[in-house]
Amino acid sequence: PLESPETHVDLVGMLCVVWGGLTILIGASTLGLGLAAASLITAAADAGRGRFAASLTAATFTAFAVLAILWGAGHVMVGVQVRRRRHWARMGAILLSCVDLLLLPYGTALGVYALWILLRDEARPLFD
Repeated sequence: PLESPETHVDLVGMLCVVWGGLTILIGASTLGLGLAAASLITAAADAGRGRFAASLTAATFTAFAVLAILWGAGHVMVGVQVRRRRHWARMGAILLSCVDLLLLPYGTALGVYALWILLRDEARPLFD
C-alpha cells in the first residue's frame, strides 16, 4: 500500500503541469523555427530555387509546433484537474500517460509513475 496516496496523486498532477509547460515551451520554439522557415520561402523564390523545400520545412515545423502546444496544454489542464480530484481527470491522466510512455526518456518516466499511482486501488477513492 502507498504511504500517502494523496501526496502521490498531487505529485502526479504537478508533474503533468510541469511536463505540459515544458512541452508548450518546446512548441513555441518550434513555431519560431517554422516562422523562420516561412520567411525563407520568399528568399527562395527570389533566388529561383528551394521554394518547395522551404515550404515543406515551414509546414512541418508549424504542424509539430501546434501539436506540441496542444499536447502541452492538455497536460496542464489534466494536471490541474488531477490536483483538484475531478472524477474525469484520473482517466484523462491515464490516457495521456499511456501515450507519454513513447516519449523517451522523460515522458516514459512520467507515464510509468502516473500509471503506477493512478491505477492503484488506494488512488481510486480520491476521485469519486
